[in-house]
Amino acid sequence: MFTTALSANPAPATTVDLFEAIAALKQELNAVVLAHYYQEPDIQDVADYIGDSLGLSQQAAQTDADVIVFAGVHFMAETAKILNPNKLVLLPDLNAGCSLADTCPPDQFAAFKAKHPDHLVISYINCSAEIKAMSDIICTSSNAVKIVNQIPADQPIIFAPDRNLGRYVMAETGRDLVLWQGSCMVHETFSEKKLVQLQMEYPHAEIVAHPECEEPVLRQAHFIGSTTALLKYVQQRDLSQFIVVTESGIIHQMEKQVPNKHFIPAPPTGNCACNECPHMRLNTLEKLHRAMAERQPEISLSPEICAAALKPIQRMLEMSR
Repeated sequence: MFTTALSANPAPATTVDLFEAIAALKQELNAVVLAHYYQEPDIQDVADYIGDSLGLSQQAAQTDADVIVFAGVHFMAETAKILNPNKLVLLPDLNAGCSLADTCPPDQFAAFKAKHPDHLVISYINCSAEIKAMSDIICTSSNAVKIVNQIPADQPIIFAPDRNLGRYVMAETGRDLVLWQGSCMVHETFSEKKLVQLQMEYPHAEIVAHPECEEPVLRQAHFIGSTTALLKYVQQRDLSQFIVVTESGIIHQMEKQVPNKHFIPAPPTGNCACNECPHMRLNTLEKLHRAMAERQPEISLSPEICAAALKPIQRMLEMSR
């Protein structure tokens, strides 16, 4: 059980059981803790719901909680606020951003969009509220192919901001998309060469990969899918070893769901822990507890941005049924 020492001068330090303290605050605030699969194991274990971006959006849309504590990154908490403009939405660390969202500045995207006035804009949910407000439909890695397949064949499409997911969607749908050239620092750090070498070390393992990875890496994969799809696949597949090519936080859930199987995190290009998202890992159990106790940091968005961004998110939820 995770505990921490809290001191209040001049009284001696006291030990607080963070799991129990968070559970008590949930009751006191009528709060729900939503966590992404890429969060640290302690946060996953205290969460009321763990999922990928689509599942988290659906949960945020359905919750009757008064307070939403979002253990993820900034754009995810923004999405929860857009869906619940009158509720208190907390993010344990406001600096938990997203390298992919950062590659798509609103002013530059507005100029890009203006050059393609007849195009429908489908934006991956990994973008800022401002980009969502400029979009026609939001998608996630779980439903991007399904959503594009519902668009008339003669309708030109801008797909933003992830070029790797966009290329994957193009391959799966046969559609010609105009791609914004953004990418995720974590999913672009995986090495095809090291992946092949790891496959030689584990010849009976299957490679499962997220579609945000670059095309040479995806060519090595036996299965490509969102984090939820990867989790379901390893549960259902009658194999004992898997090489996992996405942020390594998902392995905690894989090991919980099928503890008899072996999961090997794919190696990054260098010798760093670059297969861990530095933004996701800014959130800690202590920060989550502090956010609930102090009712901050709070996510705030203008009513105009919330209203404009809500429409494409609602279209996504409707098209995902």
